[in-house]
Amino acid sequence: MTTPSGWDAWLAAEAAARDEAGLTRRLVPREADDPTIDLAGNDYLGLSRHPDVVAGAVAAARAFGGGAGASRLVTGTLTIHARLERALADYTGQPAALVFSTGYHANLAVVTALADRTAYVVSDAHVHASLVDAVRLSRAALEIVPHSDVAAVREALARADGRRTLVLAESVYSVLGDEAPLVELAAACEQYGALLVVDEAHGLGVHGPGVVHRLGLAGLPHVVLTATLSKSLGSQGGAVLGSPELVEHLVNRARPFIFDTGLAPAAAGAALAALELLRGDPALPGVVRRRVTDLAAALGVEPPAGAVLSVPMASPQVALAAQAAVLEQGVRVGCFRPPSVPDGISRLRITSSAGPSDEDWARAVEVLVAVVKEFRP
Repeated sequence: MTTPSGWDAWLAAEAAARDEAGLTRRLVPREADDPTIDLAGNDYLGLSRHPDVVAGAVAAARAFGGGAGASRLVTGTLTIHARLERALADYTGQPAALVFSTGYHANLAVVTALADRTAYVVSDAHVHASLVDAVRLSRAALEIVPHSDVAAVREALARADGRRTLVLAESVYSVLGDEAPLVELAAACEQYGALLVVDEAHGLGVHGPGVVHRLGLAGLPHVVLTATLSKSLGSQGGAVLGSPELVEHLVNRARPFIFDTGLAPAAAGAALAALELLRGDPALPGVVRRRVTDLAAALGVEPPAGAVLSVPMASPQVALAAQAAVLEQGVRVGCFRPPSVPDGISRLRITSSAGPSDEDWARAVEVLVAVVKEFRP
């Protein structure tokens, strides 16, 4: 039996082990007027502080209050939720959408509502932790296949033995920044009667309506999307997009939807305004892609398909030192360290964003090139 003092000793030992391995993470509050050039966050299009997005959030909060007030199935479904769901479905080319309080919840919901002990899940080795957790909660049989290996997916599907089957992938993977072979995956799923679940967290916005839409896969009955509102749309929340029948099933069976308070009105209003800005300025995603391509060339790494650029470092400690050196010069970048990296290699995590001015972006690139030259193996 563990005593209170025993727990204290265990927590202290865990903290010491993290410190020694260079894996301790700490919360650092950021001031509203922080002058640091932020290339660590996920505000890919720089919309979170856009006047129209802020105005959309304020207007929604004034109209509906600070929160939805209840779960969606009680009194927490607001007309602004319905507007946002229609706008998301229309923008991505999907028949219907259902919004959640987080993108994490959206991934938990779609997998746990569609899969159970009788189902079979084929998952890419690099999917997000939310999809990993979703499969664990579903208790479905799981086969993890090598990253972006379509042949391995086909072999796994051939072993489904008539079970209800989901294939999990991301349109753009956040760590390595590569794009999934979605056309081939969708064809394999259609052949074997499986459902392809694509997480568009890093594709939506950076690729306009998303990679699925760009590839002509939007609206296919065997392709389901999940998305977040907290990256390119500069807000907070998530969504599942697919058929009306799928949405109805989620409303009735998805525990992360049924037992959660509805998305805050301000977040819904901000996301709606961001969608309007994207529609009005379809060239905006191109700014992000140009910047990340140019930065990759300057740093001597492969350009990613999304907005996040990874620069390998020799160890977690070296990655942290490089991150600190960049911050000392007024630029904030992230740091990929285990267990967040699928291959165990620590990296600087640099977010290309349309938000910084051209002057700030040029300054940030100058700082990054100098620091990476000093610290990179």
